[in-house]
Amino acid sequence: MRIKIRAVSALTAAGLALATAGCGRGSDDRLAANPGAGDQVTIRMMHLWPESGAPGQHRIVNKIIEEYEAEHPNVVVKQEVLDNEQYKAKLRVLSAVNELPDVGLTWAAGALQPFVAGGLFTPLDDLLRGELKDSFVAGTTEAYAVDGKTYALPLEFNIAPIYYNKELFREFHLEVPKTYDELRDVIGKLAAGGVAPIALGNQDRWTGSMWYMYMADRIAGAQKLTDAIAGQRSFADPGLVQAARSVQDLVDAGAFPPDFNGLSNDEAKAMFLSGKAAMYMVGAWELPNFTTNQDIPRSFRDNVGFFKFPTVAGGKGDIDGWVGGPGVGLFVAENSEVKAEAKSFVEYFVKRWGERSVTDAGVIPATKVDTAAVKLPQLYVDLLNEMNKATSVTLFADVQMTPAAAETHLNQIQALFGKAVTPEAFATAHDKVIKAGQ
Repeated sequence: MRIKIRAVSALTAAGLALATAGCGRGSDDRLAANPGAGDQVTIRMMHLWPESGAPGQHRIVNKIIEEYEAEHPNVVVKQEVLDNEQYKAKLRVLSAVNELPDVGLTWAAGALQPFVAGGLFTPLDDLLRGELKDSFVAGTTEAYAVDGKTYALPLEFNIAPIYYNKELFREFHLEVPKTYDELRDVIGKLAAGGVAPIALGNQDRWTGSMWYMYMADRIAGAQKLTDAIAGQRSFADPGLVQAARSVQDLVDAGAFPPDFNGLSNDEAKAMFLSGKAAMYMVGAWELPNFTTNQDIPRSFRDNVGFFKFPTVAGGKGDIDGWVGGPGVGLFVAENSEVKAEAKSFVEYFVKRWGERSVTDAGVIPATKVDTAAVKLPQLYVDLLNEMNKATSVTLFADVQMTPAAAETHLNQIQALFGKAVTPEAFATAHDKVIKAGQ
């Protein structure tokens, strides 16, 4: 299967092939010949999978660390665990003073570039020539490459469907919408019945960005938004302006809870998990909560389905186009005092993560999976089958952008949803920051 991933030049013909059968202060760039022997070493790792929010991933991380420490008696891996937004904030603070952990998580493309430009991440191409050679889904590592060098190794591949509560759909006699008009009809019936149609926590802003991106894809086609982000087209393109206008149409239709701009994504997720909202758009990283998380009632998990973002009448987009792309990846800090040991741990971690993430957490890994050899929940299988048919995957907009442009984009997304800006002003603000090249 071949999937075209928009917005990352190295990924323009990426394959999502799921297999069916500054200088270091105390260490060089080479892997330690025997990292399990010698003086005591502490590797500092920071990640964003707390037990409360990501129990499956949290368990996998702890198990991998436990096994690594058992095989390398002189190594201790010390974790710092934060939730998603706290992690992003702390990563910015630590990068400003060049005190990054030895190993941490980063995002691809534009999100990665400032760290590379600042000399904060070390290249990991040597790992791709070792045990991990040919292990990754084609195209995923390229999303973490700058000027021919790879600065992080991806752990996840994500697409963002609209999950829905089958029981609520049955209660309201609703069919899965395949067109935008059908979606509007579903929203109207749910809102009239006193149920929040769509859980949205837009305090975190990237959540609303996905809705705008899909509207842009379905109305203008997969390439126009990517071109606008790259500065090759204006956000004032009629299709992109119509996409922004359609976002406000959803708001006017009562698609989201009244206080959605003040809700966090975790609060919106809780609404969906508790049956207080009928639909919820989020990346495939939430699959564990809908399949394997024993803390979520089985009765709910058995009633979760998903559907593709509907088509728009007269639009140029394809219903098999997705928003998503490679998820988080592991980096090693350039100034780590235990760089060789940290790289050895990353190599070990990526390999074990790929082996366990599918079955233990329901996470789609960036490494190849022998789907014939593992037993997967049906929801997971259904989503993988849809991925097989994908015609394009557009990388999350804020990940494509530089940090300054991404911040403008996210602020404008919140303002757009809050109807504090017009679609035209939304376009102007984007063009201005992208033209400035910040």
